[in-house]
Amino acid sequence: MTRRQLFLTHVGQTSEAPLALEIIKARGSNMWDINGKQYIDLIAGISVCNIGHCHPAVIEAIKKQIDDYMHIMVYGELIESPQVAYAKMLIDYLPTTLNSVFYTASGSEATEGAMKLAKRFTGRTQIISFQNSYHGSTQGALSVMGDEYWRNAFRPLLPDTMQLKYNSFTDLENVTEKTACVIAETVQAEAGVLVPQNNWLSALRARCTKTGTLLVLDEIQCAFGRNGTLFAFEQFDVVPDILLLGKALGGGMPLGAFVANKKLMDSLTHHPVLGHINTFGGHPVSCSAGLAALKVLLQESLMDTVNEKELLFLSHLHHPSIKAVRSCGLMIAVEFDDFEFNKKVIDALIEEGIFTDWFLFAPNCLRIVPPLVITAEEIIIACDKLIRVLNNLG
Repeated sequence: MTRRQLFLTHVGQTSEAPLALEIIKARGSNMWDINGKQYIDLIAGISVCNIGHCHPAVIEAIKKQIDDYMHIMVYGELIESPQVAYAKMLIDYLPTTLNSVFYTASGSEATEGAMKLAKRFTGRTQIISFQNSYHGSTQGALSVMGDEYWRNAFRPLLPDTMQLKYNSFTDLENVTEKTACVIAETVQAEAGVLVPQNNWLSALRARCTKTGTLLVLDEIQCAFGRNGTLFAFEQFDVVPDILLLGKALGGGMPLGAFVANKKLMDSLTHHPVLGHINTFGGHPVSCSAGLAALKVLLQESLMDTVNEKELLFLSHLHHPSIKAVRSCGLMIAVEFDDFEFNKKVIDALIEEGIFTDWFLFAPNCLRIVPPLVITAEEIIIACDKLIRVLNNLG
């Protein structure tokens, strides 16, 4: 059997028609398949590889940590220097109220941990999220996902959840003294890049403060420079009670975290003890990779180029077939009439050596979330090929 046949036969599938590209190498903003074909990567592992694929500093950090040790104990009991060093650096760049990092192995697990922390600390049960929000696909995270299509087949889910309209001031009245937490993406990614409007995020913060509700901001997809600042909430003059991190947090390795004030976080240490625990959260190799990636992001001033590159994309994304373009830094959605046309565009771009896909809750939108190291030349090549594809499709 070929590797493709083995993949389709023995590896659990997420769709009936996976892309099944056999990628054997990735560097910077490019990938190569088994036939030597090169692709400009406009996905970055879904906002994972913000500093590009296989940055030498990350590879070196991984190798060094592997020489010391890999897994030694379930999370939370032993002092592991990569965890401590990375937590300290994260805290140095966060508001003083966000001073305790609880590591997980993924963004979904970070969502789960934050939900438990909110219920434990407040003694409340209601959790509110927003329509077209994505916070992971585990049972708890699925319960606050804002799209019934993806949830319905797995019911019953968690009780006492509610989805409101993002950017709706009226809906904020549903946040009450019964609400443990409100979970919101600082920028809604899978909805097709929706940004908070008219100080709505500030109004949400004020409503949570008034009702004693914890505000959880999900920056699993948009942190680490993706939207032009280290953390997206910096752009909206709002500080969450709990911050969710993942994806780029690990520098290409699996890692998630929820960050809160130590007073909140200590709620998980008693009644019961081990209120939240996982085996691979804060894996030392992942923490070493993530720490190295954050240093690269800052030392190479990659965030300083995000807005310039965003504008370069926007200046080239003009065509009668494009209905709208929404962006926040290097998170861009290119909207077409429908999914069918978008899928034709995606498939044609892959043939042209441009790797992209669509958004879960906006399937008519083309995803552009490249590594932040993408060059101006690569941006122009990708956009020119997109316009050529659109011309060919009529």
